[in-house]
Amino acid sequence: MLKRKFDKSKLPSRHVTEGPERAPHRSYMYAMGLSDEEIHQPLVGVATCWNEAAPCNISLSRQAQAVKLGVKAASGTPREFTTITVTDGIAMGHEGMRSSLASREAIADTVELTMRGHCYDAIVGLAGCDKSLPGMMMAMVRLNVPSVFIYGGSILPGKAPQVDEIPEDFRTRDLTVQDMFEAVGRHQNHEMSDAALDMLERVACPSAGACGGQFTANTMACVSEAIGLALMNSSGMPAPYESRDQYAEASGQAVMDLIEKNIRARDVVTRKSLENAARVVACTGGSTNAGLHLPAIAHEAGIDFFLDDVCEIFRDTPYFVDLKPGGQFVAKDLYDAGGIPVVMKELRKAGLIHEDCMTATGETIGEELDKITRNADGRVIYPIETPLTKTGGVVGLKGNLAPEGAIVKVAGIEPQHQRFVGPARVFESEEEAFAAVKARTYKEGDVIVIRNEGPAGGPGMREMLATTAALSGQGMGKKVALITDGRFSGATRGFCVGHVGPESAHGGPIALLKTGDVITIDAVSGELSVDLSDEELAKRKEAWPGARPTNYASGALWKYAQLVGATYKGAVTHPGAQAETHDYMDL
Repeated sequence: MLKRKFDKSKLPSRHVTEGPERAPHRSYMYAMGLSDEEIHQPLVGVATCWNEAAPCNISLSRQAQAVKLGVKAASGTPREFTTITVTDGIAMGHEGMRSSLASREAIADTVELTMRGHCYDAIVGLAGCDKSLPGMMMAMVRLNVPSVFIYGGSILPGKAPQVDEIPEDFRTRDLTVQDMFEAVGRHQNHEMSDAALDMLERVACPSAGACGGQFTANTMACVSEAIGLALMNSSGMPAPYESRDQYAEASGQAVMDLIEKNIRARDVVTRKSLENAARVVACTGGSTNAGLHLPAIAHEAGIDFFLDDVCEIFRDTPYFVDLKPGGQFVAKDLYDAGGIPVVMKELRKAGLIHEDCMTATGETIGEELDKITRNADGRVIYPIETPLTKTGGVVGLKGNLAPEGAIVKVAGIEPQHQRFVGPARVFESEEEAFAAVKARTYKEGDVIVIRNEGPAGGPGMREMLATTAALSGQGMGKKVALITDGRFSGATRGFCVGHVGPESAHGGPIALLKTGDVITIDAVSGELSVDLSDEELAKRKEAWPGARPTNYASGALWKYAQLVGATYKGAVTHPGAQAETHDYMDL
């Protein structure tokens, strides 16, 4: 590639590299082995969420080296840095999960601070686990610099040993970590031996990479392509594939083109591109967490795009990609079938994609899709004319129990099972509910209510995968329903309603429920209500003792609880782009 000259007089890095007064700053750069030429090129932040917590992040550092080669080849100077991640698979089912959603804000904040402090001109961000993807994208949009996102890739599917000790349904399917959570339920139900559980845990997650189903990491990876921040098809191939390096290198080169053309993150992330992203979540049966993360990304661009807006798009988008947990295939299968480009090509057939949205390549979505020659395979990706269901895999709900809305994943749930009426069985925390499920002190037909788990009330808005997976493992996934002001993992199966707002800590109606109150959940009509009059709810509100004290009276989670806003707006912690007085790039 030919060497390019960039005019640094309008780039942030001029503040640390140009002019006699920056000699001290340049001396630091010479100390790191940079040449004169490298110092006076654009400085590109290569941000990774690498750590040794889990397989999702373990390969990011290696992939970052390929990004740096791409930046260098295109006349830029890469500067690698890391930020935190909290991996949900490790944090799940205990106090650690309180840190998960708060880590999204910490990632966005620390990337912003690193970029601002060192005056980097652009960013390539690599992320692997659930909250690190939206956190990285939020930072890009907040800074509004030329930005390219790249996913670390999914894990390879696990395979169970073909021995009689392991139940047949586990032996005949690809395994993900979701299966391990469900295996715990089977084990508790005395349907799986200690030896079988031991064998499964050793094979369920056989490589580096994020959870293999269309759980939150893969959902947000699909979003990164659909929204335009990632190169087309870059999110698909599994983490161990060496071919990921080619996408990483191409991403490094792409960000240099964006600098040259002055295409910034908010030129890419627009109202239309957010709608494209929501379409892709819906048609793939993606995680309910997208209903939290898309509004948060929009907030960084100063766009009002709330849970209602996301759910409106879900309502009229066909569900036609057969992925776990509602379906049968994993991320590798989607990649083998042509990936998100083929999915978006199907959406385009029905006029459900805004084609004029800019992408990280400097070309529009329409121009990128024109290059795609593959078509739906009819196995993983169905033709949009013959979808799995006519509406999206995720549905929004509202009613007197959720005036600010709630969300439920219906992918894989037959229409006749999308309405549930039953008595509430109220629990004050996930631990309380999990203990009751383990002891089987609930009944078929119950609506299990878990409250005090919202962003402020938790604090941290934990995911309830341990509880929902245990219910599925006990064969009760379709015989009870569950509602919470907390979240669900993208791996959750069953009729499970999350994000109920206002949350309990803010005095929402969920705080006023009593065991025995009759609750109606109707995913067809979009209703979430309790059979109580307005007068009765008002009377209970008057007698409500206030938010339950938490065990977090100081530290990061206390700070998060003080700042966090409503769930339907994305559970964000600052005023966003609408309150901005400056653009980082133009300081």
